[in-house]
Order: sequence, then structure tokens, then C-alpha cells
Amino acid sequence: MADPETDKTASISAILRELCADPEAEITIGQIVRRFGRRAFGAVLFLFSTPNLLPLPPGSSTVLGAPLVLLAPQVALGVQAPWIPKGLARRKITGAALAATFGRMLPFVERAERFSRPRLHFMFGPVGDRIIGLVCTLLALVLILPIFGANMLPAAAVGVLSLSLVQRDGVLALVGYLLAIASAGVLALMAGAVVLTVQKLLQVFGAA
Repeated sequence: MADPETDKTASISAILRELCADPEAEITIGQIVRRFGRRAFGAVLFLFSTPNLLPLPPGSSTVLGAPLVLLAPQVALGVQAPWIPKGLARRKITGAALAATFGRMLPFVERAERFSRPRLHFMFGPVGDRIIGLVCTLLALVLILPIFGANMLPAAAVGVLSLSLVQRDGVLALVGYLLAIASAGVLALMAGAVVLTVQKLLQVFGAA
């Protein structure tokens, strides 16, 4: 495995392929975070958000969303390097588990990397990065809720925003913000439907 301190130009997809290459190998979450070096925040947010776009067992979004709730606020606060609890940092993941989770995502990541590039620089920096961190924090709070069918849009928004952090691509950031707005709209519609349903049930049972 390449040294993260000397290999700072490797893409997310290249590092993921390297991590998934040996099914028998074990790597700790702390080592994965260090492997991404200076881009760790965006990369790790991406790693924990994008699996929610795949068919997963019930409750998986809550498990995957928990690290996002831990990491995204650190971006919003301007923390320079990710902090994770020692117990979580020591947790091991096999190459086979990584391949099963991210293997299907790699072609998408590679296409996104080919078409993205640093642009619209004003959307990043001390203020822009913190805004992205704040939006990802709010979306992460949605992801940990066991709401059936309401996780894909927030997960996509966090995935695109975190990739924009890595690539410093303002166009990706704009797409991520649009997905975040769409997520808020869908949640508002769902909340409205729930309130309306409860009101109707109260009317039915009240009249009975």
C-alpha cells in the first residue's frame, strides 16, 4: 500500500481499488482515514454516504449515518483533520467487505472524477467548506432516522457535496445543494402527508 504522506495525488477511486484489491487483507478505519491524507474529510463523508444509494438491509442507513453525524459538524466547525473515537478508529474492515460495499460504486466515482475539475473556487475556502459541512450535518441527521424511502436523496446530496470538497469542483457543489433542496422538499411533503393522515384519522375516530 502506498504511503499516504507521499502519495497525495491518488484519486478516491484509485485508493478504493487499492483497498478492495485483497479480500483477505484487514485495515482499520483509522488507517483508511489516514490513507486519504489532506482530503480525508471529503473522502470519508463520501465513503459513508454513498452506500445508502444501494439496496441495503433495514437500519443500515442509521449505522452508516452515525459517522456522518460525527464528521460533518467537524467540517462545519473548520476542524483541520478528522477526529474519530479510538474504538471506532481501531475497528477493522476486510478488503472483501469494502469490495462488496463499494465495488458497484467505483464506475460512478471514476466517471465523476474524469469530468470534474477545480472550478468556481469562490464556493470553497473557510466559509464555503463550513457551509458544506453544515448542510451535510443536517442531511446526516435525516439519514440516521428510520424513514423508509427518504434516505436516497440526502445520501446523494452528501455524496456529491463531499466529492466536491475533494475535487474542489464548484459545479458539483451546486448539484449537491440542489439535491439538498430537493431532499428538504420531499421531507416536507412526507411530513405534510403524515400530518394530514393523522388529522383525518382523528376526525374519523372522533366522529365514531
